[in-house]
Amino acid sequence: MARPFGFTHRHPGRLAASAAAAAAAALVLGVGHLVAVFIDPVSSPFFVLGATVVDHTPKWLKDSAIRWFGANDKLALAITMAAVMAVAAAMIGLLARRHLASAAGLLGALGVVVAGAALLRPTATPLFVVPAVIGSSVGIAALCALFLVPAESGRQAGPTRRGFLLALTGVAAAAVAAGAAGRFVGARLRDIAGDRAAFVLPRVTAPALPVTPEMDRVVPGLTRFITPAANFYRVDTALQLPSLTRAQWRLRIHGMVEREIRLDFDELSARRAVESLITLTCVSNEVGGDLAGNALWTGYRLSDLLAEAGPSPEADMILSRSVDGFTASTPTAAVLGNPDALLAVAMNGEPLPVAHGYPARMIVPGLYGYVSATKWVVDLELTRFDRAQAYWTERGWATRAPIKTSSRIDVPAAFAELNAGPVTVAGVAWAQGRGIDAVEIQVDDGPWQPATLAAAYSLDTWRQWTWTWDASPGTHALRVRAVDATGSVQTDARTTPFPDGATGRHSRVVMVR
Repeated sequence: MARPFGFTHRHPGRLAASAAAAAAAALVLGVGHLVAVFIDPVSSPFFVLGATVVDHTPKWLKDSAIRWFGANDKLALAITMAAVMAVAAAMIGLLARRHLASAAGLLGALGVVVAGAALLRPTATPLFVVPAVIGSSVGIAALCALFLVPAESGRQAGPTRRGFLLALTGVAAAAVAAGAAGRFVGARLRDIAGDRAAFVLPRVTAPALPVTPEMDRVVPGLTRFITPAANFYRVDTALQLPSLTRAQWRLRIHGMVEREIRLDFDELSARRAVESLITLTCVSNEVGGDLAGNALWTGYRLSDLLAEAGPSPEADMILSRSVDGFTASTPTAAVLGNPDALLAVAMNGEPLPVAHGYPARMIVPGLYGYVSATKWVVDLELTRFDRAQAYWTERGWATRAPIKTSSRIDVPAAFAELNAGPVTVAGVAWAQGRGIDAVEIQVDDGPWQPATLAAAYSLDTWRQWTWTWDASPGTHALRVRAVDATGSVQTDARTTPFPDGATGRHSRVVMVR
């Protein structure tokens, strides 16, 4: 049937129509991403959608994703989003077979929704709508090109299958090319790898590490005393890692202060740098979980930076902000006078990995990360808890979140089959800000036995422990508890991470033959 403007409507099969709409939707994302690299990478339609999903994910689902996928939770989200988009595109394709105008209108409406979501991002400017608008416009044009052919061509040869496949291939290739171009241009505009490679770490007097061999060197499977950056847990809201070079980085300290401070990276580097070995823990860590890590952090004392601004005595909260808009609320008292609270620029003797906050992040020992460890930090506002809330506290998590005394069994593995006789049981324990005084092991319902502790480095680092068990045949349950330096014994009461960290004692069942 002839269409206005001299075009006729193609009616491909259902699978072909779905593929055509999927290619058009991919072009929306590819072109939108390419445009976004010239505005702000976080304005890319795909990442706008991802960030919006993350922001509105229910607490129970977020905790489940971290528990199931760990550091791969963002990849799982991206795959899920791609699958959902593919299904939605297929539905648009089926609609386009019969009502092209309706399908094009629906694709345009989705573009408007994404543009509106882009404006709601914390760092948004009016330009954030441009990638979605241009991307959806190109996508609509591609959809029409796939489902319409000139009427003259249709009368002469008909809307051939070969012509449709050529058009579909062209749109798909354009989508891939646009996405690849976006990545290429973005990498050239923000050469983070090159920037990190050129970063000369500040000179500091290195702290003395434990002089005795770490227990993990002699106990296979025991958590290493210092966690390599590649193995350090990552939990954050960033679907796309922020791209920020040292030349682009700025820090603003303002709010309830005598004077506002603005620093670029060169001005920060002119200050005296220090190093601290600090164990970080995520509030989402389940009992016995691995969302904890110990690293040597190099940076600048936050207390010194705040002192330059002259914080008001009434300011009981530091609202830190990441370049991507994430916020965290840190008690001012946890920073002022604390020499280990840092604006960190390096990790384990190397520039911060991008995934861990390059070029600068906060490290405040003794508090769960969601209130203390803002990555890619660019803003510190002195304010009050009764005046402002941060990202996770707005979602019901506790405003003050000191890390709870915890311990974990690393070896033997759960349900391990062991030989009777001497068996090494080992793990780590932490109580940042208080320190670990003792670790005890229980077999079945027997008495608690003292473990051997590695040398204590500081109150803010975990301690490795080992215990030799004379194992007898049978199935046994091993349990661990820690005693912090205040004398408090790790509780046996089991609670979930929400709202202020999990509690309970870790246990493992093993079989001895």
